[in-house]
Amino acid sequence: MNVLKILGIGYLLGCISPAAILGKLKNVNLKKEGTGNLGATNTAFVLGRRSGIFVLVTDILKSVLSAKISCALFPNLLYAGMIACIGCILGHCFPAFMQFQGGKGVAVFAGMVVMYNPWYAIPIVIIGSALIMILNTGVAAPIFACLLFPVLVAWHSADRVEIWLAAIASIVLIITHRENLKKAFARKEDISVKDFLKKMVS
Repeated sequence: MNVLKILGIGYLLGCISPAAILGKLKNVNLKKEGTGNLGATNTAFVLGRRSGIFVLVTDILKSVLSAKISCALFPNLLYAGMIACIGCILGHCFPAFMQFQGGKGVAVFAGMVVMYNPWYAIPIVIIGSALIMILNTGVAAPIFACLLFPVLVAWHSADRVEIWLAAIASIVLIITHRENLKKAFARKEDISVKDFLKKMVS
């Protein structure tokens, strides 16, 4: 029962979409602009760098906050933080208040990584960014993160539950990026890496 409560806490916080809120304030429907995604990358592309950074930081923080709240409310449940982050990822990607059409979950997943071990974010960001440039596709970084995070958790801990929770979060992210993967292989991405970088430096 406590596990469901924790998932619920994470899910409700995940449903709060800073991208949707910011878009509404600026009279822009991000679901119909750019990639149509309610995430930091599309927000940055459509509304500018500052808006994108705001959404990125806010999405990371809501994941961290869900974990902190759950750990405080259920101090005896060892995996409360990771479970809450999974709930937050689900809420962000499939928000009940927006017909279950949200973001892809990258920043919220990043929040889970930071909560588990902030040092893990360093190799994920550095290698992920390199892969984006080498492969010329934005989807390379999140997929790499999904593959590496469970490996890092397994390296850090022999706790099978932690490993499985990391794997579950990664699987959710891979599912939300399945269309991006198809477009990347077909070289038909909505926004190319080159176009995105041009927009960010302009």
